[in-house]
Amino acid sequence: MNLYAVRAIYNFEMARTRRTLMQSIISPVISTSLYFVVFGAAIGSRIPEIEGVSYGAFIVPGLIMLSLLTQSVSNASFGIYFPRFTGTIYELLSAPVSYLEIVVSYVGAAATKSVVLGLIMLATAALFVPLRIEHPVWMMLFLVLTAVTFSLLGFIIGIWADGFEKLQLVPLLIITPLTFLGGSFYSTHILPPFWRTVTLFNPVVYLISGFRWSFYGIADVSVGVSLVMTVVFLTVFLAIIAWMFRTGYRLKN
Repeated sequence: MNLYAVRAIYNFEMARTRRTLMQSIISPVISTSLYFVVFGAAIGSRIPEIEGVSYGAFIVPGLIMLSLLTQSVSNASFGIYFPRFTGTIYELLSAPVSYLEIVVSYVGAAATKSVVLGLIMLATAALFVPLRIEHPVWMMLFLVLTAVTFSLLGFIIGIWADGFEKLQLVPLLIITPLTFLGGSFYSTHILPPFWRTVTLFNPVVYLISGFRWSFYGIADVSVGVSLVMTVVFLTVFLAIIAWMFRTGYRLKN
């Protein structure tokens, strides 16, 4: 692997984050902090505990996951779409850089931004609600795996999109609704049996459930199932990216 090329692309993407610090880091943290204030402090004080956890603390993993998913997709999709938009993607494709190195660079940078953002939000949440992390290693594992998985999805969207408006189409119309309906603000155990079964078809449920388990030891589905599903999503997205590069889908025309 050409580590010099990987490092060059990675550093370029991270430098773009530093230039747009307000948009990349500060704005999502402020937005999520408002959720902590409104739902955690104001409304949460009027809602009873959920499985022994205060409501304000219960929603923290879901809120972090909501921001993690949307930011991972947005960062990776814009990162690869902008070279396509400006035409510099052809210089990259003709350079002595393999497809694997391109994916590792862009996805690695997007995942790094998302993980840093998630950790900042975690520290911010601790200022508003009492937190405990029973399984810190598993928490980091789910955080990193989720960031990488949805950065891969963002990479796919960045190649698929043929306009800036399509970059926001999937995060706004698919990712965000699935996250809200995936147990971010409630436990699926409170749903009627039929709707709980329907909810299990929402892939985000497994991500949020596993992440919440790492905090409080409670989960809507088995943590093993959550981990397997996360790996399955990652594998599927890798296969799609491999097909895109092999066929030159929207890259060589």
